[in-house]
Amino acid sequence: MNKKMKRTIDSFYAEKEQVSKPEETSNSKNASDCPPLHNALIEETIKSLKRELEDKWGKEREALQESNNFLKYELEKLKNSQEVQGNKIGELEKIKKSQESKNCELEKIKNSLESRICELEKTKNLQESRICELEKENNSLKKKISEMEKNSTDQNNTFKNSIGHIQKEVKKANEENNSLKIRTEQIETNDSLRQQESVKQKQKNDKLEKTMNYLLAKTTDLENRSRRDNLRIIGLSENYDEKKSLDTILQEIIKENCPDVIESEGKIGIERIHRTPSERNPKIKTPRNIVAKFQNYQIKEKILQAAKKKPFKYRGATIRITQDLAASTLKERRAWNMIFRKAQELGMQPRINYPAKLSIFFQGRRWTFNETNEFHLFLKKKPELNKKFDLQA
Repeated sequence: MNKKMKRTIDSFYAEKEQVSKPEETSNSKNASDCPPLHNALIEETIKSLKRELEDKWGKEREALQESNNFLKYELEKLKNSQEVQGNKIGELEKIKKSQESKNCELEKIKNSLESRICELEKTKNLQESRICELEKENNSLKKKISEMEKNSTDQNNTFKNSIGHIQKEVKKANEENNSLKIRTEQIETNDSLRQQESVKQKQKNDKLEKTMNYLLAKTTDLENRSRRDNLRIIGLSENYDEKKSLDTILQEIIKENCPDVIESEGKIGIERIHRTPSERNPKIKTPRNIVAKFQNYQIKEKILQAAKKKPFKYRGATIRITQDLAASTLKERRAWNMIFRKAQELGMQPRINYPAKLSIFFQGRRWTFNETNEFHLFLKKKPELNKKFDLQA
């Protein structure tokens, strides 16, 4: 269609040119002969003819384009219908295949049902035979039941006699039970009284325990205060005792380690000095401690402060000088040994305050603990410090 339209359009323009060319030649020949009005009319007619031709050509072209679009639309329809038919054919083939597979499955089900029916018939026959056997057993059981009923009448008579005897025994048992109930009630009342007494006794014991603990704390405090003028010298060999008295040895120790005390006071007044315990245990190789009681408390404190600043020595051997305390207080202080050493390593400035309290410097303030349990609870609240101590190891 497009080729034909192009051919018609080309032939139309060729004819138009052939028409216009002789007119132009005739116009050029007769231009001199024709008047100007006649020439203007000819030009106007030519222009009007051109317009009419162009209008006709535009309309025909639009009509041709519409027909062309219609033909394209029809072609697309045909293509789509062919695709739809192809899809429908594929679907029909799939349906056919699925129908064939279903037929095969139905045949399998049919065969399985037939085999199942055969099995059911066999089980039916077996059940019928079993029913016959059960009927025979039922008849035999009926015979046995009738015999049992005869025997049961005899047994019932014997049971009645025995029940009467049992009822008499039950009466006796009830009487005994009532007497036992009375006794148990008496015992329960006595028990409640005893429990009340035990509660009262426990309260008394608690009070006594509190007073005893208070008195023990008071006695240890009094013992420690009675020893406030005492110093304990640890690590001094007992070989020096054979040559000199303990009094002179202590004077020499003080002169050697803190002469300032001797210069200001002259000879230091010592009330008494001895080793403890009084008798030496041959199994223990370490020397016994020395306990010295000073006449002046202030001098004792000066010596103790000097011993805290630096370790004392006597003839090259290192000795320790500490405050003399009660045995129970020393035991409580020994419980802090591991914690004290670790705190020293960590630079926490540990101190053992009187009587057995640990004091450490941590996070810009000083903390005091009466018992080791308090310190462990404090470590649990401070995990960063707990890792450093690691007291479990």
